[in-house]
Amino acid sequence: MIPSVNRWLFNRKTMNMNVEIARNLNIVHERISRAAKDSGRDLSSITLIAVSKQQPEDRIDASLRAGLRIFGENRVQEAETRWSGRRHQLPNLELHLIGPLQTNKARAAIRLFDVIHTVDRPRLAEILSRAMIEEERRPACYVQVNSGEEEQKAGVAPKDVKKFVSMCIEKYGLNIVGLMCIPPVHDAPAPHFAFLKKMADDLGLSGVSMGMSADYPLAIELGATHVRVGSAIFGERISNTPADP
Repeated sequence: MIPSVNRWLFNRKTMNMNVEIARNLNIVHERISRAAKDSGRDLSSITLIAVSKQQPEDRIDASLRAGLRIFGENRVQEAETRWSGRRHQLPNLELHLIGPLQTNKARAAIRLFDVIHTVDRPRLAEILSRAMIEEERRPACYVQVNSGEEEQKAGVAPKDVKKFVSMCIEKYGLNIVGLMCIPPVHDAPAPHFAFLKKMADDLGLSGVSMGMSADYPLAIELGATHVRVGSAIFGERISNTPADP
């Protein structure tokens, strides 16, 4: 009797989780569609990245059942644990690294991720280039821009972006497809979004990775091609995952 009750409770919990994630995802898709329409943009030019970092496995499974296949992770180690096995089962899975990348994790990142959003310093560009040659894999890359010029935040200073992008492409052969930013928490995001879009246009880069759960419709209206949405899909994050050593 007890196993049957436990099984029923497990199935009920799973069903509720499936419904919650699917409902959240529908709301996000509707807001993306509305933002695209309001700004006269083609919906197909906008990619939703579901930020799965530090989310429980039942929420990840529910999101997969809801049809999500593009995910963003902050840490290489956590992503390896979560996705290495699933990659074999889901050939259309697309993984984006959206958190800071340590140089000692570069090779693992090249093996696992399809897109890296956080190229931000010459040493990392050099090591990524070498790892791509050795692994015979060349993920698309974004340069992270420190649009607020915050001392504690990763990213290339705006005045150095043009030179850094040129170096990444010409010296290291990286496949730089766009720019990424995370506006300062206490700043209005719109000026940062507009600034990043103009900078990408000036450099001839098509990708603009910006906007999160609180502001992704605004980011779309200002030109985002990739929005990184976590809590609006999964609910609040449960932070119990250790950082990469």
